[in-house]
Order: sequence, then structure tokens, then C-alpha cells
Amino acid sequence: MKIANRYVALAVVFAACTQVASAQTLLKRVGKVTGVTVNNQEVDIKTENAFIKVAVYSPNVIRVRMDKQQLAEDFSYAVIAKPQTTKVTVTQNDNEINLATDSLKVNVRKNPYAITFTTLAGEVINQDETGLSTSWVSENVTTYKHMQDGEHFIGLGEKTGPLDRRGNAYTNWNSDVFAYSAGQDPLYSTIPFYIGVHHNVQYGIFMDNTWQSDFNFGASNNRFSSFAAKGGEMNYYFMYSSHLADVIASYTWLTGRIKMPPLWSLGYQQNRYSYYPDTEVYRVANTLREKKIPADGITLDIHYMDKYKVFTWDKSRFPDPQGLTKKLKDMGFKVTLIVDPGVKEEKGYGVYDRGIAADIFAKYPDSTNYTGQVWPGWCNFPDFTNPKGREFWARELKAYAADGVSGIWNDMNEFSTWGQKAPDNIFFNYEGKGASHLQIHNVYGLEMIRSSYEGYRAALGGNKRPFVLTRSGFAGLQRFAAMWTGDNRAEDSHMMAGVRLMNSLGLSGVPYTGMDVGGFTGGASPQLYARWMQIGAFNPYMRNHTQINTKSSEPWAYGEEVLEITRNYINLRYKLLPYLYSSFYEAKENGKPVMRSLAIDYTHDENVYSGAYENQYMFGQAFLVLPFDSQTAIGRVYFPAGKWYDMYTGAVQQGNTKLSMELGMSKLPVYVKESSIIPMQSLIQTTAEKPTDTLTVHVYKGDINNKFVYYEDDGESYDYEKGDFYKRTITYDAAKKAITFGKAEGSAKSKFNNIKVVLHGFNATAIKLNGRQFKAADDFSALMTPISRFDPTGLSNPVEGENVKSLLIKNSDGQFAISY
Repeated sequence: MKIANRYVALAVVFAACTQVASAQTLLKRVGKVTGVTVNNQEVDIKTENAFIKVAVYSPNVIRVRMDKQQLAEDFSYAVIAKPQTTKVTVTQNDNEINLATDSLKVNVRKNPYAITFTTLAGEVINQDETGLSTSWVSENVTTYKHMQDGEHFIGLGEKTGPLDRRGNAYTNWNSDVFAYSAGQDPLYSTIPFYIGVHHNVQYGIFMDNTWQSDFNFGASNNRFSSFAAKGGEMNYYFMYSSHLADVIASYTWLTGRIKMPPLWSLGYQQNRYSYYPDTEVYRVANTLREKKIPADGITLDIHYMDKYKVFTWDKSRFPDPQGLTKKLKDMGFKVTLIVDPGVKEEKGYGVYDRGIAADIFAKYPDSTNYTGQVWPGWCNFPDFTNPKGREFWARELKAYAADGVSGIWNDMNEFSTWGQKAPDNIFFNYEGKGASHLQIHNVYGLEMIRSSYEGYRAALGGNKRPFVLTRSGFAGLQRFAAMWTGDNRAEDSHMMAGVRLMNSLGLSGVPYTGMDVGGFTGGASPQLYARWMQIGAFNPYMRNHTQINTKSSEPWAYGEEVLEITRNYINLRYKLLPYLYSSFYEAKENGKPVMRSLAIDYTHDENVYSGAYENQYMFGQAFLVLPFDSQTAIGRVYFPAGKWYDMYTGAVQQGNTKLSMELGMSKLPVYVKESSIIPMQSLIQTTAEKPTDTLTVHVYKGDINNKFVYYEDDGESYDYEKGDFYKRTITYDAAKKAITFGKAEGSAKSKFNNIKVVLHGFNATAIKLNGRQFKAADDFSALMTPISRFDPTGLSNPVEGENVKSLLIKNSDGQFAISY
């Protein structure tokens, strides 16, 4: 019996060895370096099984490309930056190759190939996992990185789950996921860029590969993190900077940054699937104005179309589109229309006929057009990777511009079809190079929004900013569109997941984001709706939206108390438009998002990665927003280092502090960071209305220095690119006890003739303006109107605010300083 068992054991070992040998024939490692060629900033490396190019893109950005065959022609839909001329030192010996810039060092081990990135002092930032490095299994290529002790992984775009991705894995395959769960993956878009944080260093890795990809941050293993693609090259950019915000700046330098959005798009947007007919649209618009709820946009979903066919109107529901948009414009509203990529396969339908004539639809290998089913029925799909396809789309968009439409909402652009399984063998033009659906799927949405942005800008005359909203996209989407997080549910978990999704998108280069406030599917409770609208006021894009056959979700649909609460926060958003618009200018300049995970400014504070505090975020540089679901009565909060002012009362809270606070429906906890500078305006009902001519600048006393770049332009054209803007830097110097308004820049004149400076927390009795004594006024600052006393037996709600000092100053273009 023992002998028999021994034979069985030997058979098992032999079988296992056979399996390993078989696996080795499938798996191909990079292997040993066999040749090195140095060409200025590039090092070409030949190994036993791969061709590799290590290129210095800038002092702190290194690109690594590798494949099993000679590297193909370089092309990217995502990367628009060109390599900067950089001073690089390259040395090598029998064992290694070393590159050094003035920001970092790169070491390439030769036997076998492995790459390590270090600081100039030699601290390891990121390194290949010993023994694994990069390998292929069939056509799947994976790079394995050593997982550092205590390493956090953040970003990766539109991904659910915790802020810290460690212990989890994710797939990138753009998917239409109606009513997705709060932890579902993948969702609608792909941004294969993440940031690693450990031992007081931070870095970014962007894998520029459009095939289905997988990122593993220690899921089911304790050895490595990895990133992989189902085909194509291993092609990634490594970024290092001493501050996390600069890593984001490097990534957005590579993939592009937003242009200034149209000002109206930052106002409140009232949506529904769907508002029809036109009398219903007018009713909603009139009610918004009657109830004094500031708003700038109304969006029309698919029911405006004739049998859901793109670029058409249902004339029974909308008999006069131009009259509709004009009347709404006169009321201060802009119209945004949903536009899907599917073109109904119907002879006699002009859009289809013109698409056939132009031969711009995606095809099967036998040259027949691919047909998939969506809202209008069986459809063909424009090939947006074909320049002719983009030209076709631009021509069709002209009809909407002629009808007075201001915004284009790109939906179903994953692309989505019934069955959600588009065949692998759909063929795309790919800029003349040709590619299958497997390679193009994740960039289809990106090229659609590119077509929509470029086409609608041209349709509007070239100098007027279009507003483009998208559900799907790829790295670089921020160049063309705002993004919202798709078909969420009216649930507390989705509200909080939406906060994390937007924070993650901000970490991933997308600053203009929103979610369906109130929830798309189902119906919110009054408490949930009130809380969601409060949080929505502190989103970059504030869009209220709900599904067909659900209860109405306008602010007045939840009762009088909820109406007052939501109006209070929308009012606050409109007063904050100068601050918000200036924050978008900052995003345009350096990629720093408007909605900011605390990991950006408090990168190495372990508390910000805790599940208890991961939802907290900064709105711009001043506001600390503490979001909670509608069911939580006592909330746990964390205040990072520094001093924090209660936005409502001015009460001061010291940082590095954890505490519990009582929560109520009428108020979202929001604090202001010390030394903050916040420009505000008078309340308006629409951005088409001019505020009063006084800009109020709130300054909060602190012990740290700060500066805020205040920015204005016309809010609708590209003239700012020619210098037609108004900008001044406001500086707070804690040591010198001075607030300096720098000299105005740009050729435009400010819309404000006066500046009212409001001083929070200053006890100074002697205030000087430009060195001369200035008598500051005693004032009272309150940002909210008290909620009505709905319970006759209860107590009246008091006004919340604080006593402050204020100075009213004539706004001149010259520099002036306030000392205290």
C-alpha cells in the first residue's frame, strides 16, 4: 500500500512538472538584456524575448515601451505632449544601465531585465518585482511591481470601492451598467492611471493601452501590484514629483487639460428622463423661476426625438424647437440635448442615408456595416476613429446649433447595444491603420466626445464654447467633456459612492464631474434628497436627474422644508460662482481638480485613507466638505492639520483632531481652511443675470501663507486665449500680517466696480490700506437663510453667522495691500 501511494505521489509530481513546463511554453519573460543603444534621451534595449525603449519625456516623466516584436509606429489618442529636451546622464556597465535627470534616477538591471525608479538620494520610488518584471501569456502582457510596505494606491478613474485601492483588482472595459451596484466594476469609462503613495514619496503610472486592461493592487496576493492588457504593447509612463498635485499636473500635461467651460454650465441643471412635451418643459422652467430656485439649464432626454432617431425632433411633442430654445434663453435657460451614437438603419432617414453615402460606419471584416440594436431599433454606428466619421458627425451637429441648442450630452457611447456584447470582429478605421473592436472599444467614447466637441464648436461658429457631457471615455477625456457617473440609484450608498467616484476622477485628471443628484433609479426619501442636493451644491457639475416612471425629483417635489433646504444650497452655489470659476481656471492651468480628495493636500496623513474619513474632500482650496448619508445621526469626522472655521458660524476647530458631531437634515457640515481667500457675488437666478457690482472677498485668519488666483472672462468665448481676461493674485502672508491684491492682468475689465473684503477671525483693531489707517466696519456674515419654523410648537430657527470686520474698496487695476 505504501509503495502504491509512492507511485501515486510520483505521478502527481510528474503531472505538476508537465503542467509547469507547458505553462512555460505559453509564458514568455523579457529575459536578459542582449543589446543597448543610447540615443540622446532614449535608450533602446534588446533582450532575449523583447524590444524595449526607455525614453525621458521630461525631468520627472519616464516612458517605458516594450513588445515581443519590433516596436510599432508610435500613436496615442490619449497623449498629446511631446518629449521635452531634457538633460539626461546615461551610463552602463555589464550589469546595469543608469539614467539620471535633475528629478529622479532610473536603474535597469540587465540579467534579467528589471527597472527601478529612485529619488536622487537613492530612495526607491517604484520597482519591478524581482523574478517577475514583465511577461506575456499568449498575447496578454503584464508588468509586476513590488508592493511597498504600507503602500496606498489611489485613482484609476471611475472606479467604485474605497479611496485606497490596496487589496483590490479592477478591469477596464467600458460598460453600460444600468442601476449598477455601489461596488460594481467595470463602469462606463477607462482611465488606466493610478498614483502610489508610500514612505513619503508618491508617483504615478499611466498605461497607455486601449485594450481591455486589469489592475491588481495586491488582490489575492501579498507580493505585487500589477497592470496588464489583453493585447498590444506594454506602454507606460512613470511620473514622480515631490507633491501629489504635481503628479496630477504631469499626467494632465501628458493627456491634456480642460478649457474654460461655459459659465452657464456651472449653474444648476434640471434634468429628467424625460421632459416632454414642450409645455412640460415650460412648466418646469416657470416653476424654477416662480419658486426662486436659481438654475441655468434644462436637459432633454431621448423623448425629444422622432422615434428616438438621432438628430431629429418629435414634431408632435416639440413643434417649434427654435421657439423653445429662444423662449428658454429669454428666461435665462440653456438647453442640452442627449445624443446617442446609434444611427437607425432606415432608408429615407436623412442621417442614415448621408452616413451610407459617406461610408463612415463601423464594419464587419466582409465590409458590411455592423448593426446593433438600441433605442430606435437596429442601428449602424459611426466610426469616430475615421476622420471621415468625425467630419460626418460635425456636419450633422449643425442642425442642433441652428435650433439654438447649447449643450450636447453624449450617452450610450461605451458603445452600448442591447445584449451588451458587441462582436470582437467589428472593424474600425483607426486613423487609416485598421483595428478591431477589442482595441477600439475603450476609446470609442473618447473619439465620440472629441467629434462632438470639435464639431459643435465649429457649428457654433468656432469662438463659442460648447458644453459637452459624456458617460464614457478614456484617458484624456477632460480635453473635450464633463463626465457624470451614469445610472445610479436613489440610495444612500450610491450618494456616497458618487462622492468617491468624483474624487477618484479628480485624482485621474478629470476635474469637471457630476452625478445624478437625487438618484436616477428609484425614488429618494425627503431626507436623502435634501442631503444629496446639499452635496451636489459642492460638486463641479450640479445635475438633478431621475428616470422615467419614477416620482418627480424637482426641489419642490419633496415638500416645503426640503425645498427651502435645497434652495439654500443652490443659492450658496450661485454666490460662490466667482470662487468656482476661478477654481476651474486653476484646473485649466495645472490640472488640479475642483473636487479634491484629501490625499492631494494631506498625502502622507494615514487618516485620510481610513474608511471612516475617505469620503471627506476639499471643494477647491478652501472648503472642507464632510458628506454623510441621510441615515447617520452622529458622524465621525477628521480635521487634518491646521485650523478650520465652521462655514456657518465661524467657530474654530483645531486640526489633527477626530471627533463626532451631531447631524441634521437642514445642514451639511462644511468647514473653511485657515488663510483661505473666497471671492463671492450677490445672489442671481441665472448666469445670464448680472450680479451687483461688488465682489465680496472673504479672508480667514490663519498661520499659514496662501494665495488665490482670482479669474474672470466673458464666460462664453475663447477670447481669453488671446489675453481677454481679468486676473489678479490675492496673497495672504501670515508672518507679515498682510493681504495683498496683486496688479490686475489681462485686457478685460472686471465686472465688479467695488471689492468688499470680509475678515473672519481677525481681532486687529488697527487696519491699514496701503499703509494708511483705514476704519473697518463692524459687520455680520451669514451664508444661509434660516429654515422656516414648520412645527408651530417648536423653537424658531436662529440666524447662523458671525461678527466680522469688512472694508469696502474701489476696485482698481493697481496693487493694493491690507495690513492688520
